[in-house]
Amino acid sequence: MTSKNFVLFDVDGTLMDAVENQRRVWHAWAARHGLEGDEVYAVALRTRPVETFAAVAPGAAPEECLALLHALEDEDVRTGSYGAFDGAAALLRALPADRWALVTSNYEHRVRGRFERTGLPLPGLIIDAASVAEGKPSPVPYLTAAEKLGADPADCLVVEDAPSGVRSGLDAGMTVWTVNTPAPHPDAHRHFPSLAEAAPHILALVGRP
Repeated sequence: MTSKNFVLFDVDGTLMDAVENQRRVWHAWAARHGLEGDEVYAVALRTRPVETFAAVAPGAAPEECLALLHALEDEDVRTGSYGAFDGAAALLRALPADRWALVTSNYEHRVRGRFERTGLPLPGLIIDAASVAEGKPSPVPYLTAAEKLGADPADCLVVEDAPSGVRSGLDAGMTVWTVNTPAPHPDAHRHFPSLAEAAPHILALVGRP
């Protein structure tokens, strides 16, 4: 395989375990609307927030629904418990500072808050939901990251856990590896059951022992 010089990481589910946090946020949101938490969360796992609101609370104003969700997410960043996946901190510290970035569907201030809480090092570049007009599975987020890093998409390795992120990276013309899922995505170039297992291979691609 041709050596890849840049690494672009998804955040939630890839570097950090935030499943329980997302569940708590959606349960709190559902309670404010008199809805059953598990039912709302099941929909939220499959759809974007605006689509979730339309499905579970069609009579509510989408702007108010989103404002409440954002407030709950911000509160969770301040008070919730987060855990980085094994090997994440050592991997990020070992990468050249100008050769990796975060590409997330979340917002930068939340990512920074979570990283500070878990002690993960931050890169110089974070492409978040406010950075692009189209989110994953569009290739725009990963292409934007490559452009800002001055990288050819063909020289970028994407590390993901979610199908939408895999599609985003593939359509951007990048190599995509998946981690932290029991089964590989059928279109990903390579799969590792955990980030820790992927770490030495990621470092090898950027020329680090």
